Amino acid sequence: MSARSDNNRVIIFDTTLRDGEQSPGASMNLDEKLRIAEVLEGMGVDIIEAGFPIASEGAVSPAPPKSTSTAPPRP
Repeated sequence: MSARSDNNRVIIFDTTLRDGEQSPGASMNLDEKLRIAEVLEGMGVDIIEAGFPIASEGAVSPAPPKSTSTAPPRP
């Protein structure tokens, strides 16, 4: 690629997977997200912003709470 074409290149940054989870009443399961990501990749999208961890219900199982106490457990 020449320097001129590099300067004129448009970088496509897609936020479908992130913003889709922010719309009221809209959610995607893992399979739906993967299908969308594959389509975006096939279209040549340069950057796919997938969102934040635990953005949707059921994305991951919650971790049990950790105790911050250093005292031994009570009998």
